[in-house]
Parts: sequence; C-alpha cells; structure tokens
Amino acid sequence: MTRRIAVLSVGAVLLLLFGVLGTSVPVPYVAQVPGPTFDTLGEVDGEPIIEVQGRERDDVAGELTLTTVGVSSGGLSLVQAVRGWFDDEVSVVPEEAVYPPDRSEEETRQVNRQAFLTSEQAAESVALGELGYPEKVVVRGVVEESPAQGRLEEGDALESIDGRPVPDSDELADVLADIPAGSTVTVGYTRLGEPGTTTVTTQAAEDREGSLLGITVLDQPAAPFDVDIQVADVGGPSAGLMLTLGILDLVGEEDLTGGAVVAGTGTIDLEGNVGPIGGIPLKMLAARDIGAELFLVPADNCAEAVAGPDAGVPMARVATLDDALEALADLRAGRTPESC
Repeated sequence: MTRRIAVLSVGAVLLLLFGVLGTSVPVPYVAQVPGPTFDTLGEVDGEPIIEVQGRERDDVAGELTLTTVGVSSGGLSLVQAVRGWFDDEVSVVPEEAVYPPDRSEEETRQVNRQAFLTSEQAAESVALGELGYPEKVVVRGVVEESPAQGRLEEGDALESIDGRPVPDSDELADVLADIPAGSTVTVGYTRLGEPGTTTVTTQAAEDREGSLLGITVLDQPAAPFDVDIQVADVGGPSAGLMLTLGILDLVGEEDLTGGAVVAGTGTIDLEGNVGPIGGIPLKMLAARDIGAELFLVPADNCAEAVAGPDAGVPMARVATLDDALEALADLRAGRTPESC
C-alpha cells in the first residue's frame, strides 16, 4: 500500500467517524424557530380564543395576531447546531438559556404556562380599565371543597359581606377579620351585570384573625360580562399586549384594525406599559409568513428588531398600550406609524 493510499484511507475513516459523531452526539444547545401564530380575534379548533359571556362579541374584521417562538426539546447534534448558526431563520442558543439546569423541561413549561396565565389576567384588567369599567374585588378562583364552592363563581364581583361594603381586597380582609370562623354570612355580588346574594359559612383563617370564604380574589375592573381566554400550549408573558388589544377590539366601540392583518408581541403590566420579550427576529418572520401588514414591536426590542433579518413587515414602536392604539389608528387612517 502506498503512502498516499494509506493517508487517504485514514482520512476517509476519520471523516466517517467525525460525520457519525457530528450527527449523533448531542451538544448543549437548542434551536429556536418561528413558532405558531394565534389570531386573538379568531378561533382554535372551532373555539374562540377570546370568549365573551354576557354579551355579543363585536363583529370585527382583520386580525390581531400574537406570535410565538418554537423551541426544540433536548440538545442538538453538532451538525444541527452548525447548520442553525448559518440559518437566518434559526437561533441556536445555550440549552440553559431556555431550560434552566435546576428545573426539568416539564417544570420549565409549567413556569412558562403560569406566566402566560398571569398575562391573561393583566390583559383583561388593562383592557377593561381602558374601557372605563370600575375596579372591584373579583373572584379569580374558588378553592375545591371550600365553603364558597357552588355558591360563588370565577368572575363574580363582590359587593358586600353581611351588608358591609367591600370595595377592595384590603377592606374584604378587614371585614372577614371581624367575623369568627363558622359564621354564616350573606355575600352580595354581581355576576354578568346582575346583582345577587348567597350565604357562605366561613372557615378559620390560618395566617390572621377571623375567617375566610375559600376564594382567591383580585382587585380589577369588573364589567357586566365575562372574558375567558383559551390558548393551550403557549407559555411566557409575551402575549399580554396582543390579548389586551384583542379584548378591546371584541368588546370596545371601535374596530381597531380596519380589516388589516396586524401581528405583534410584548408583555403588558397593570399600568399599560409594554415590556420587552425574547425572540423578536423570529416572531417577525412568523408575522411575515401570515402576511402581516404591521408588527407591533416593544420599544425596548427595537434595536434587536432593526439589527435582525429583514422580514419585510413594517414595524411600529410601542412602549405603552396608548402607543399601540395610536399605531393602529395611524394604520386605519393610512398614515405611517412611528417605527423603530
């Protein structure tokens, strides 16, 4: 065997070995890609994403679409990671950036799901506050086998306990602190705009004097209708802005889109501030794929959005809910919204 043949043979074996290792040995990275999109004005599997009970939903055109990022589960192979680094539509990031090492993937999903549910509550509060509904003590949940089960419901706005007004959760706590456990009290409430009363036998409070009803409550604007958001398998708080706009479009007095396809992202806090999120370039690519005519970009994500691949979708810079509403008004009027 000549030296050349020997070298070529060894080289071929090494290439084959590296090829096998490169496609089979995992590396501690995951791939992020443009994820599914959800039109908050539309449906998933025949069910509305935003369901309204107690009144008809407004008949609106257009779309207000929330965007997401898809994430691979488990480590990539070396070949997949290298390929992703050269693909503008894939973001390869360290695994611990998505799945913290002190939590399992399932625990991470649960944490992200809870963040999404919290963003739902914020979106509802901000939207109803924008529409001018008064703030009240609203039931957010009824503890299983509690004295209130079957008597109070999620969405009820509490008005009084034994005739004493409870305008906020602090006053509710003060009233219950004066009531011994085991007392039967009359609870006044409003449900879907209709007043009602029920009796509840209180149980002992564990961390303070007095008693409790066995419910969780939140101080938030209360409307004579109920809003229920149904989006499964989505995690994180980044849908807050688009859910807020969806609620406003469906129960407000104005068609926000004027028939246009609008996409966006961003957290929302109870003061209406829009916060930054992750994966903005990938979310803009997802918006491109659905033919979006405008993408609402959190102000703090503008630099990243401008530096990323050009998705060909006009951007509107939004730092608050008011900014988003102004951008949509500009779009309806044929004006160019303030961009990044």
